[in-house]
Amino acid sequence: MTHGTIHVLRPGLLTTVQDLGRWGHQAAGVPVAGPMDTFSHRLANLLVGNANDAATLEITLLGPELEFDVPAVVAVCGAEFAVTCNGQPIATSASVPIPRGARMQFARRLAGARAYLAVGGGVRTEPLLGSRSTHLVSRMGGLDGRALLAGDRLPIAVKPPGAESRRASGVPLPSKGRARLRVLPGAQADWFAPQAATTMSTVSFRISPRSNRMGFRLEGPPLPRQRNDEPISEPLAFGAIQVPAAGEPILLMADRQTAGGYPKIASVIAADLPLAAQLAPGDFIEFSFCSRHEAAAALIARERPLLRIADQTSGA
Repeated sequence: MTHGTIHVLRPGLLTTVQDLGRWGHQAAGVPVAGPMDTFSHRLANLLVGNANDAATLEITLLGPELEFDVPAVVAVCGAEFAVTCNGQPIATSASVPIPRGARMQFARRLAGARAYLAVGGGVRTEPLLGSRSTHLVSRMGGLDGRALLAGDRLPIAVKPPGAESRRASGVPLPSKGRARLRVLPGAQADWFAPQAATTMSTVSFRISPRSNRMGFRLEGPPLPRQRNDEPISEPLAFGAIQVPAAGEPILLMADRQTAGGYPKIASVIAADLPLAAQLAPGDFIEFSFCSRHEAAAALIARERPLLRIADQTSGA
């Protein structure tokens, strides 16, 4: 394995280093962070022969322009961008060899909100508490705890290219800025008036411009409570939907705080979190309640493509 750098010529709107997150420290108030779309992050890594937890670049809405000072194998998964290398289009959801001095540009965004760029060997910024993930609010991890800037140089390790390129189907992307997410009842579902669940299941919520990696603020009819007190603060999960007193729901995402005291009416199932992560401010969410059996079956179906690629990689 050799080492090199990625030179950031243009950073894009919000490009950060992410691995699978900073687990094991929530009791001390340290957020997990990690990729918004874990499926696409893992898929990109598998396509280039990395472990699931290798660091990638998460690219949001407007992509960067990057220059590689060593030959590498890369994969771009998640949101659809028009991606070029030295001016020539390259395939996404596939492993692609690129030469030394290659300039990779993310041009027009076609669908989705977040893409993941994996390099065979991984991005090798300094780990902090066992993770390279960037948590923007605390300025922790990644490259100085921030989004990339023009002029940055990212250290990478580079594996020799494999004998064959790999391709795969990526996560389904929102259609026309709209997605239906399946949910299970939350820990405090019985704190809400009966019509709150009906409202959740029958209206479209718009993602507010005030949304970010911590959570999506959802604009729509308020979800009324039948209890006016607040629960004791408790740990918060990725995908939980908490509702402050005003009734405006918040869908918690990768950079969520470690604990909170708003009641949770529901939680997006794990299989649908990658789809949620591909939504942007101004897009719409519709919710539908499902059973635990349906949630488990959906997760198994979501994981199958990753398991197939992992099997192919181990047998190569």
